[in-house]
Amino acid sequence: MATSNVIYKGQLRTELTHLSSGNKVITDAPVDNHGKGEAFSPTDIVATALASCMFTIIGIKAADSNFNITNAFATVTKIMSASPRKISEIVIEFDFRGGFYSDKEKKLIENSAKTCPVALSLSSDIKQTLIFLF
Repeated sequence: MATSNVIYKGQLRTELTHLSSGNKVITDAPVDNHGKGEAFSPTDIVATALASCMFTIIGIKAADSNFNITNAFATVTKIMSASPRKISEIVIEFDFRGGFYSDKEKKLIENSAKTCPVALSLSSDIKQTLIFLF
């Protein structure tokens, strides 16, 4: 079964529709690549998907181990290379300072992040820099 539909809306903008839920996302080319920068760019979505995927896997492992990561957050920085134009690095700063975690839980969080499907699917050419604040 198909996952999504993508419609080119013109002026370097697309509309993505998740088929099973109907949820929509708009993308726009970034200002530094002929766009308006009024929405996530496709490469912004890739970088942000990495953090989202990592949180999903961490959340599964935390639930299995009977602790909670609710309200933890991450700041994502995408770094592009110029030639060829591509993502060269994704920096994710995870902030878990709203809770208390044992050393064992901290290690589980860090190890879980590195095993998410998006992290394992990205090219090894893309540096993944993870910072964990506890």
